[in-house]
Amino acid sequence: MSNKTHEADVAFIKALADVLRENDLTELQVKRDYGEDDSLNVRVSRMHPQAPVAAAPAQYTVAAPVAPAAPAAPADDMPEDPAAHPGAVTSPMVGTVYMQAEPGAPSFISVGASVKEGDTLLIVEAMKTMNHIPAPRAGTVKRILVEDGAPVEYGAPLVILE
Repeated sequence: MSNKTHEADVAFIKALADVLRENDLTELQVKRDYGEDDSLNVRVSRMHPQAPVAAAPAQYTVAAPVAPAAPAAPADDMPEDPAAHPGAVTSPMVGTVYMQAEPGAPSFISVGASVKEGDTLLIVEAMKTMNHIPAPRAGTVKRILVEDGAPVEYGAPLVILE
């Protein structure tokens, strides 16, 4: 790739970031074809600080009705911001949360369940890829902070493990 093409791609990406910011978007993806075997695929995303992820309206639908996970009763020792909790498991990507492997199947976790390190807590679907989110350590599920089928942002707290 020539330096001129590289500079044009950098300018293009900066322009996409400006569009993202000016239109108050959280994610933008563009594919630019240069020729038969040459293309640029860019995804620009950012967290939206004004809206909490749990309150965002669901933008995706589930194929079959699914019972939502039972939320845990908030404990007195829980910080107000779940992301600040030392046991918070956060989303490694932007996507849609699924609590079970397929509609009608049992949920991976429930409040009060014990998990081992590496156990699947939930799935985050991103760009039609199902990403299993493993437990970073063994513990007990204290709170589930997302609902099945809800969109999540990068870094959003999903589950509290203790």
